[in-house]
Amino acid sequence: MNTHLPIREIAPDVYVAPQLEPTDMAEVARLGFAAVINNRPDGEGGPEQPLNSAVQAAANAAGLNYQYLPVEGAYQSPEEIAAFGQLLAQVPRPLLCFCRSGARSTRLYMAATGA
Repeated sequence: MNTHLPIREIAPDVYVAPQLEPTDMAEVARLGFAAVINNRPDGEGGPEQPLNSAVQAAANAAGLNYQYLPVEGAYQSPEEIAAFGQLLAQVPRPLLCFCRSGARSTRLYMAATGA
């Protein structure tokens, strides 16, 4: 995958990345991704973090299936893990999930799939 984005594969057709910008969504679509899940709550990174609504608007404009499931970095509840599992079953692939560093999205995937 030839990109400037710090994307890492964690499973077949499932990738993670640190915080993505609205301007990244066109490249995400160009790379062939079908869906994006944002796991980072608005405001977590302060005023420099783009709002979910801005990322979602850019993702929709790029033709991506976009889902927002904000969870805290230190703890993901059983309900949040189950909700992530439901999203995994519903969204098209390949899938790109992001949060602050990519670790939270990875933990959610591992917990939801038992990987």
